[in-house]
Amino acid sequence: MKMYAVHVTCSALVGLLIGCSQETSTPAASDQSNLNPAPAVDGSKFLLTAEPEGASDVIKVREDASDGDDVVIAGRIGGSKNPWIDGRAAFSIVDASLKACSDIPGDQCPKPWDYCCETTKLPNAVALIKVVDEGGDLVKADARELLEVKELSAVIVKGKAKRDDAGNLTVLASGVYVKK
Repeated sequence: MKMYAVHVTCSALVGLLIGCSQETSTPAASDQSNLNPAPAVDGSKFLLTAEPEGASDVIKVREDASDGDDVVIAGRIGGSKNPWIDGRAAFSIVDASLKACSDIPGDQCPKPWDYCCETTKLPNAVALIKVVDEGGDLVKADARELLEVKELSAVIVKGKAKRDDAGNLTVLASGVYVKK
């Protein structure tokens, strides 16, 4: 028992010494560019202050929109365990007719935005939203910070439909209205 106590004490002291002795290195002059984070993007130019009229649900837009059509689409952020593209203004939305696990009384799902209770309906009820700048390029800022949204936020998005060969829908968003 005495040997066990000595071993535990020594292990704890070594852990403390290693943790406390780690030095923080200062980047060399050539690495100074890493100290300056990328400039923040002003999200207000992408946020719509009024709810756009004529919004259609995700399922309807998936059925009706052709590549290049102007669309106004409504849904909730989710559709997977991680509906975000980290570091970019892109996320997936789900048709409002589907229930998130948190909409089901008594469901204790830790990530209700993944719509795991609706998996058979999900493939035809999801759209990818990409917030793009005036040049059509994806905004290089995290959507959560840019638009002040989170999982299950209800949004209405104005933009252009983009279809891939498999029929998946992406909306190149010029504006996003976040419902309160």
